[in-house]
Amino acid sequence: MFHPDVSRGVHRLEHAHVNLYLIEDDDGITVVDTGFPSTSGRIEKAVARIGRRVDDVQAVILTHAHFDHVGSAKRLHERWHVPVWAHRDEKFLAAHPYRYRHERNRVLYPVRYPAGIPVLARMTVAGALWVRGIEDVALFHTPDSRPTEPLDVPGRPVPVHTPGHTFGHCVLHLADRDTVIAGDAIVTLDPYTGRRGPQIVSGAATADSVTALASLTALADTGATHLLPGHGEPWHGGVAAAVEQAVATGPS
Repeated sequence: MFHPDVSRGVHRLEHAHVNLYLIEDDDGITVVDTGFPSTSGRIEKAVARIGRRVDDVQAVILTHAHFDHVGSAKRLHERWHVPVWAHRDEKFLAAHPYRYRHERNRVLYPVRYPAGIPVLARMTVAGALWVRGIEDVALFHTPDSRPTEPLDVPGRPVPVHTPGHTFGHCVLHLADRDTVIAGDAIVTLDPYTGRRGPQIVSGAATADSVTALASLTALADTGATHLLPGHGEPWHGGVAAAVEQAVATGPS
């Protein structure tokens, strides 16, 4: 489902409970995350919905390289000849999107959290089990000693390193739009439990929940109003309030 202007010049495409975003400005479009293999055609239709062409897409950025965010990246890179950007600590995972660390055994989650079953079933139908990784990734890093520079792509997003869900996970701060694209640093739907509201993703897919919760401080420090998560509905009540709720909810 396509949702235009969830914040100024940022458009949301939701497919099988996974969100990706189109950042639009006069220079073109940046696609943030790519969903599943079957999402690529929907991305092309979303570009057309905002009156733009595929040629206007200048870059793809991955908040992280789990299979449900990297699913169409290789296809877009090869067909549209656009660079795919990711934090340098995501390089291995981008090429091998199923070989990620997680804290808890996923097998028991459908028993403990039956509300997650229909979510995971839709993701499977969308191609969650057939993702091809991508090796040709343009890498950026986020030095601790100085503020991160914006990426030279449409929208000029500033990557903020928020490790925990994965080791190279980054959110993208769009200060001029009062917005953070949060990836899975904080979500409003956990696919593994079916629970809604601001939270970190469960240990079934998170490498280190303690680190993930600690990283939320950097998210709150953006001071943004609009939080656009990788799963679930956007949150427009202030990032700091979403972080407070996620910390209170804790890991699962």
